[in-house]
Amino acid sequence: MTQTDETRANPRKVREGLVVSAKMDKTLVVAVTDRVRHRRYGKTLQRTRKFYAHDEANDGREGDRVRITETRPLSRLKRWRLVEVLERAR
Repeated sequence: MTQTDETRANPRKVREGLVVSAKMDKTLVVAVTDRVRHRRYGKTLQRTRKFYAHDEANDGREGDRVRITETRPLSRLKRWRLVEVLERAR
């Protein structure tokens, strides 16, 4: 029984970010920037996290805007998978 992400009881997380490194084979490093408000002072901050994502076709290039989704652990650091390239780097 295969389920799509929409019908899962706990749907997988999806993030959009910028590829900062594509030097490894079948692996991308994606920087995801979130805007959060400071709890006490209310100032808007940018928090950046890096995710290692699996790229089966070596499709992503440095500077591309991509969408990644959560998946089972693929290696020590890889827990995300490339879904699509949203915008190519110029």
